[in-house]
Amino acid sequence: MNCRESITAPLSSRRRAWNGAMRALLYASAAIICALLAFLIGYILYRGVPNLSWTFLVSEESVINDIEGIGPAIINTVYVIVATLIFILPLGVGSAIYLTEYATNRKLVAAIEFATETLSGMPSIIFALVGMMVFCQTLGLGTSLIAGSFALVMMTLPTIIRTTQESLKTVPQSYREGSLALGSGKWHMIRSVVLPSSIDGIVTGCILAVGRIVGESAVLMFTAGMGMRLANFGGDTVGEAFSNFFSASGSTLTVALYNYAKERGDFEPAFAVAVVLLVIAFVINLAAKFAGRKLRKN
Repeated sequence: MNCRESITAPLSSRRRAWNGAMRALLYASAAIICALLAFLIGYILYRGVPNLSWTFLVSEESVINDIEGIGPAIINTVYVIVATLIFILPLGVGSAIYLTEYATNRKLVAAIEFATETLSGMPSIIFALVGMMVFCQTLGLGTSLIAGSFALVMMTLPTIIRTTQESLKTVPQSYREGSLALGSGKWHMIRSVVLPSSIDGIVTGCILAVGRIVGESAVLMFTAGMGMRLANFGGDTVGEAFSNFFSASGSTLTVALYNYAKERGDFEPAFAVAVVLLVIAFVINLAAKFAGRKLRKN
């Protein structure tokens, strides 16, 4: 029997039964995952949507006036996301480019890759303790949102480096050689050929980093504070505004959810906060995919 005949030969009944069982197992696994996701989202929406209101979304909490609001938490969350991304994107993408395109010492690269993989798997509470000791106390930033952002940079930087580096490695070597053969310099080749070809992986790394930033609570409780109040970013003078910008503290949405659910046992506003977090995660994913598509076309 030649190869063509062995390929087209009918499968035995035992092999067909085995293939059918494996196919059924795969379908069942996919159905269970989709059902769990649908149940989780549906239950959060069922419990949280009835407790959402415009006043709850934009107001600052006041015990005296009996007002519950997460407006400050939303603003603080956006601030932390933007401040963290400003630091981790240049550092993470730049480090990945250096390790992939410029570094020649393979042992050093292997050691750095091992270190980043180890850091990416560390529990967040360790970054919380280190961030509190280094940024809040040693550097004198105190309990502030900028200290929380620096701690999140330390925690999410390995994720950006590893995802970007793996994406850069998927670019065919012929692309680099063809660009260099046409007279491009090293940096021009990276900027015009390598980075556009790996934009999907870079966007994926950003999504993972933002998802971890939005969902993090332990690091921010230790470094950014737990106060349900609006951080003061302004001032009467430039110096005062600059000082307030680096000393403002407050809780983000995940910390607010912890306050409601764990500290107060008030689950109705906690589920409302969970709905807001779901919406933010959904919007961020859509925006990242749209930006990746636009960058890829350009």
